[in-house]
Amino acid sequence: MDADCAQFRLSLNGTAVRIHGLPPQTTLLDFVRSQGLTGAKEGCAEGECGACAVLLISQSPGENRAVCRAVNSCLVPLPAVAGREVFTVEGLSENGTLAEVQNAMAAAGGSQCGYCTPGFVVSMFAEQHRCDPDHRDLHALGGNLCRCTGYRPIRDAFLSLGHTPEGRIQQRLLEPASPPQRLRYRANNAGFSTPLSLDEALRLAAETPDSRFVAGNTDLGVVTNLRDTRFPDLISLQAVPELKHFTETPDAVEIGAALTLTEIGERWQTAPPVFREWLPLFASLLIRNSATLGGNLATASPIGDSAPLLLALDAAVRIASLQGDRLIPLTEFFCGYRKTALNPGEILSSVRIPKPFPHTARFFKVAKRSLDDISTVAVCIAISGRGARIALGGVAATPLRVLEAEDFLSNGDIEGAQQALEHTLHPLSDHRGSAAYRLAMAKSLLAKFRAEHEGQI
Repeated sequence: MDADCAQFRLSLNGTAVRIHGLPPQTTLLDFVRSQGLTGAKEGCAEGECGACAVLLISQSPGENRAVCRAVNSCLVPLPAVAGREVFTVEGLSENGTLAEVQNAMAAAGGSQCGYCTPGFVVSMFAEQHRCDPDHRDLHALGGNLCRCTGYRPIRDAFLSLGHTPEGRIQQRLLEPASPPQRLRYRANNAGFSTPLSLDEALRLAAETPDSRFVAGNTDLGVVTNLRDTRFPDLISLQAVPELKHFTETPDAVEIGAALTLTEIGERWQTAPPVFREWLPLFASLLIRNSATLGGNLATASPIGDSAPLLLALDAAVRIASLQGDRLIPLTEFFCGYRKTALNPGEILSSVRIPKPFPHTARFFKVAKRSLDDISTVAVCIAISGRGARIALGGVAATPLRVLEAEDFLSNGDIEGAQQALEHTLHPLSDHRGSAAYRLAMAKSLLAKFRAEHEGQI
């Protein structure tokens, strides 16, 4: 295993840059701005506004080429991009000529105060390079906020874009992405490690008991930015191949815990409709390009969006340690508020979803806005030959299934199921909604499910 070092390199707008001595939790945003690249800006520091968007060159799943993905640089620890290629909005032009996206924004009047403009341009550029005009998704801009409400001209600019233009980035994407690099970076009495195998990650954790595992950093990054929390050692799981697998058999689908949500969507082409219904409701594309399924579960947030879906699909989680693997039902994984069944040094390595999938399933999310928002209440209801499953988030200290309500629903007794919710759920009141509101929403969504699927229950 490599010895600790205080330096590493990355590629910034096509130029190699050496990093030396910066604190490990320096964000990519702060670094690029320190280099005079001030197009990316800090708006919210928690991945909500997209003003900080930059491009990362990543490997396309299952293909021998690269893709460019837009991410929130305010949530990316600088050592997480060691050896990788980063492009800011300044790097999209070539030889003094603006990129087509930049010209389109100017021509459509899509920039008013200009604060959000670079982030929109980066998100548009990534979507233009993802697919042809007939398959582009306007929701790719869902993670970018315009405070001047200039959305109509921004939309016009997006819709005016032609096919992927030729240029250095387009040419770069024809080749594979740079391979992951092992890193043990230490500066300012803190460390950041990137192991290249599961065994290496587990042994690093054993050597540094105070360390924390991190993947997309979309949760820990918010804690770092808004609460000024610093961790003595972070161990990144983003380059561990054993955590990046995706396998499907006649019996189950198994999803590596370090696959990003975007990668899962690309690889799981046979996913049931409820998954396709759920995926775009999970934050924004900027977040999904970094966030992992394992990370969302391991944070054990009672309002995490993945738990209700996976509980309703009867999922289990595989947990790795130096002593071996264990597979436990997801119903046994959440032990209390922000507490899980993970022991110190253990890693959630994959999520297993058994087959056959439910013949009927729906995911409902109640939030202040329909996309890119935190749940007030999330409910997933599934009906299969084995009966009903009802899973909820935002109504207790942990995500949970309500077994008593499931029994009533299996027998078509919606009123009995609603009464069971009253006996079982103990929501808290906060700024997103009162306890009474959360309970009322949970009961209402059961009724909505029945109304939509009359005769299938």
